[in-house]
Amino acid sequence: MDLDFSPEDNAFREEVRAFLAENYPAELRDKQRHENALSREDYLSWHRILAKKGWSAISWPKEWGGQDWTPTQKYIWSEEQAKADTIGILPFGVAMLAPVIYTFGTEEQKARFLPGIRDGQVWWCQGYSEPGSGSDLASLKTRAERITGDDGKEYYLVNGQKTWTTLAQHADWGFFLVRTDPNVKPQAGISFLLIDMKSPGITVRPIITLEGGHEVNDVFLDNVKVPVENRIYEENKGWTCAKALLQHERSGIAGVARSKRNLERLREMASTERSDDSGALLADPFFRRKVAELEIDLTALEFTELRTLAGESAGTGPGPESSILKIKGTEIQQRLTELALEAAGHYGAPYLRDLPSNSGAIGPEYADGVAGEYFNTRKTSIYGGSNEIQRNIIAKMVLGL
Repeated sequence: MDLDFSPEDNAFREEVRAFLAENYPAELRDKQRHENALSREDYLSWHRILAKKGWSAISWPKEWGGQDWTPTQKYIWSEEQAKADTIGILPFGVAMLAPVIYTFGTEEQKARFLPGIRDGQVWWCQGYSEPGSGSDLASLKTRAERITGDDGKEYYLVNGQKTWTTLAQHADWGFFLVRTDPNVKPQAGISFLLIDMKSPGITVRPIITLEGGHEVNDVFLDNVKVPVENRIYEENKGWTCAKALLQHERSGIAGVARSKRNLERLREMASTERSDDSGALLADPFFRRKVAELEIDLTALEFTELRTLAGESAGTGPGPESSILKIKGTEIQQRLTELALEAAGHYGAPYLRDLPSNSGAIGPEYADGVAGEYFNTRKTSIYGGSNEIQRNIIAKMVLGL
């Protein structure tokens, strides 16, 4: 595709830049600056601002509030958000579930669920992984038995456990993969259900990660009644929905624009003179080579992402190339945190800067949080389908092996 920016593209960039500068909440910026945990309302407040502008669901069909943006405009939008260091809209509703609903859902389901997702009124979580069923997702055990309720309506009675459920502690609703037929091959017996997280029988238990954060959870479902009308697509054909959703998720995981911004931060860190009078780390040819190799890989990934955007604009959804984006994007994110920790040196030791305030500041400010980011980024090559699984997909779908 043509990567030269037209006058219209440059005008659009200025519009985006001005909008972000004028509308991004100052209190949210302050929380980010001081690395304070963001609340549910923090995330939703920015989502609602974008929804009011009409920019919360830019890749959706226009009839549901999407935009006819070109691939270049989408690229500019993601790049400017990264430069402005804004938080992103959480992907579970807008980027992952919504394409499943407007592709496979009924007209009633579209009318019922899409507006709340678009406008930031409903928080969604993803119920896919289970203990023992992560990379091999088709082996999931959570079961759903079809029953007739006392009111004469058809329900699924759901029992099982999901794990690593991101931000489920805030969720209003969740989309879940459940087994509705245990007597067929694994992929053929799965259904895709939308479940109200306030339903009786749902328990959310926090999982505290290594850096001390509460981002993921266990979700237990004990005789949870789900109306059959909350099933997307046909019974036992939920795997079709799951695959489509994962392709959108994997494309989004690449995070090219954010990685470009983090690369700039890494350069700033490594350009700072070190306290031991050994000069800036970026002056070291071995470290400088690592940064240069990373930048080359990131540029190659950026062009792959642009080709994917061009394909989507031509009417083809993300295909096997989403696996390439997922692999390389997460590897680059991990390498960035590794180099940031190297640049911080011993000042990056976990909890070093959390000592009592009367002990005085220890080390440079840029060392704040780098260890936690390093630990947390280890997961990126696992979620959304592990990178090992993505290589199998590429071997089969691209190489024909």
